[in-house]
Amino acid sequence: MDHPFFPLVVIFALAAVVVSALLLLASKIGPKSLNPVKAEPFESGNPPKGDARARFSIKFYLVAMLFLIFDLEVVFLYPWAIYFRQLGLFGLVQMGIFLVILTIGYIYVWKKGALEWD
Repeated sequence: MDHPFFPLVVIFALAAVVVSALLLLASKIGPKSLNPVKAEPFESGNPPKGDARARFSIKFYLVAMLFLIFDLEVVFLYPWAIYFRQLGLFGLVQMGIFLVILTIGYIYVWKKGALEWD
């Protein structure tokens, strides 16, 4: 009971119990019959055109992955900016190295043509 993580374990256990209870309740009292009209894809009241599982260009996935990679940079920049004065020169050098590595990665992606939308 005196363990520092005990309240966290209790919260996760309660969350798991609540989620399980709600899922069980929804499966027991929810509708059982599947209407064929409800199984059709919904396109704002218009009749569906084509397949609902349309393929996307691989460029969308590439742009999404690049966004995630370079967006994580901001996650590291915020704490650094907050503690900049306490970190001093050491923190400045470390963040400088981090930004140089990210810039090299950005230049590599740019030179490979991953940002070109043909």
